[in-house]
Amino acid sequence: MRPTAISTLCAFIILASLTGPAAAQQPETSKDIITLLNMAVIDTEVIRRNSRAFKDLRAQIAKYRKAIRADIQKEEEVLRGANEELARKRAILAPETFAEERRQFEERLVLVQRTVQNRKKDLDRVAAAAVKKVEAVLNKIIDEVAKEQSLGLILRKNQTVLVAPELDITPYVLKLLDTALPSLKVSDPGT
Repeated sequence: MRPTAISTLCAFIILASLTGPAAAQQPETSKDIITLLNMAVIDTEVIRRNSRAFKDLRAQIAKYRKAIRADIQKEEEVLRGANEELARKRAILAPETFAEERRQFEERLVLVQRTVQNRKKDLDRVAAAAVKKVEAVLNKIIDEVAKEQSLGLILRKNQTVLVAPELDITPYVLKLLDTALPSLKVSDPGT
């Protein structure tokens, strides 16, 4: 569904709930309407940006990425030197010997490229697994908050036009996540 379709559907549900049997209660203030609707809004981007677990995760991934980049640069320097050496040998080697050394160099180059791709994939895999762990804890917390506060609907803040501040449960959920998961060990992508 498109975001506008979702917003329209939510507006329809809200209007229907206000004009149905609940309309007989006729809430008198906006606070009564909020209580009647039992809904909240959460800003997951703020949580991803500010939670301790996500910050820790980003720092660890950056450290691994930096180590991988350093290893790649070393390999590139070795390959560059081998390529220059091969270029110098071209004039002194027999064509078939040069062709064999060139083939060996190209095999080494392909092996290094494959290794680089595999290390990047491994890093992406462990990063995704770590994010999935944090998301699981976050979803459990959101579910508990919904039950605790009898919330029937929680919307993402980026999918809303206007939000009353008292509907935003982001700071509360962020605090609970920081308490439940202050840090997270990201697996070493090299293992």
